[in-house]
Amino acid sequence: MINFPFKNSILSTLIKQRIKKINRVKENPLESQNKVLQTLIKKAEKTVFGIEHKFDKISNYENFKNLVPSRKYEELYPYIEQIRQGYENILWPGKTKMFAKSSGTTNAKSKFIPLTNNTLYNCHFKGGKDMIAIYLSNNPESKVFNGKGIMLAGSKEFNSNVTEGDLSALLLEKFPYWVNSHRLPDMQTALMKDWNEKMNNITNQSIKKNITNLTGVPSWMLFLLKNVIKKTGANNISEVWPNLELYFHGGINFMPYKKQFNSLIPSLKMNYLEIYNASEGFFAIQDRKNANDMLLMLDYEIFYEFITRKNFEKENKEYIKIDDVKTNVDYVMIISTSSGLWRYQIGDIIQFTSTNPHRIIIKGRTKNCINVFGEELMIHNSDQAIYEASLETNAKIVEYTIAPIFMNQSSGAHEWAIEFEKPPNEKNKFIEILDKKLKSINSDYDAKRSNNLIIDVPQIYDVKKGVFLKWLENKNKLGGQNKIQRLSETRIFIEEIKKLNT
Repeated sequence: MINFPFKNSILSTLIKQRIKKINRVKENPLESQNKVLQTLIKKAEKTVFGIEHKFDKISNYENFKNLVPSRKYEELYPYIEQIRQGYENILWPGKTKMFAKSSGTTNAKSKFIPLTNNTLYNCHFKGGKDMIAIYLSNNPESKVFNGKGIMLAGSKEFNSNVTEGDLSALLLEKFPYWVNSHRLPDMQTALMKDWNEKMNNITNQSIKKNITNLTGVPSWMLFLLKNVIKKTGANNISEVWPNLELYFHGGINFMPYKKQFNSLIPSLKMNYLEIYNASEGFFAIQDRKNANDMLLMLDYEIFYEFITRKNFEKENKEYIKIDDVKTNVDYVMIISTSSGLWRYQIGDIIQFTSTNPHRIIIKGRTKNCINVFGEELMIHNSDQAIYEASLETNAKIVEYTIAPIFMNQSSGAHEWAIEFEKPPNEKNKFIEILDKKLKSINSDYDAKRSNNLIIDVPQIYDVKKGVFLKWLENKNKLGGQNKIQRLSETRIFIEEIKKLNT
């Protein structure tokens, strides 16, 4: 184990050097992004993809945009399948041996996202170091490294020529010694496929340790924290881990879970830091205390393009670079990365809260919204509304999903299937606040709710405790980065939940 004075010296050097570089990139966003694009094109010039798309003729963004079409996963998959079969130099130089397995929320089909060493070290690990540097820069009195951290990871498997699995599991095995020396659980437990056994093992390994930090998806972290309280008989987590001060979270919006975390960890020194990390890359970090936005990291070997949400469905899409984005506009994000995801439509919708520097919030997914009645309802809206309704009615939410009730003889509606940790004091008031909040933050929803003509009052369907978890278990999606689909334009998912709820 590295002793603390030596550790502190290393971390201080890391912080000073990296914060200086982060500030330089913030001040020169276009220069940083142009450099990334030039580097990516040059390195991939002699790959199969690079030759097909005349990378040797690309000298600027306009060339790139004209010669390389933007693609969805299905359109990029033929190249990815060649790489999985063991072929080299397809999308990126050399042989790619790792794939982050990313499954959809309602069907069993998986996406296989290539993960090269370039992306591993110059994106994901770089982001990991930066989130520590930013936290310690904002909290110089922190003692987070005096103890250990719990990291929740998924599982992986070796398949023919490649290793496939949850991104968190792939990263875990590649972590440097100094990270693993501060991490729980042990590797065998961390990579277990049986999620219930994994949770019990992590609980047993951690309850008597000095845990100072947590990392993982909020829904699964709550599962662990409740397990720890049940096992120890404590009133809250602060009694078990009095030095806990930090939770790195991402993957889903934290807002619906915030009240539960505050209740489980009633500590004034507790800090929450959001990151935007996906199978495709590490994109953003919350760089200010108590902020609700994140700094877009522009030097992680990811080149960004954006399309306005309204323009995304059009045949002739208008793509723009980082220097042309505006605040308070919903953008679909397009990325090109050092894993060979060229002009890839990741499917995420973001909004810039600032362009100097470039800070963002995540608004939702292009395929995870409800626009059946022209209401343009997105996750960011529903998360805000359910948070406000829970706060004002003293309710606590475990999970929820929304589906349309289609028009028949009367107007349509939205059905909210909710699993409550603690039901609201008054359900009618909960619905009223939910509806009122949605009207105030979504003008399309407000217009369609006018006089109940198109959309009627929201309906709440109570889901028994553990049903969402049972659905995930039935679909073999327990743990890792798997999560419940919040919004759907069909009733397939909600009907599956209802069937399990009987």
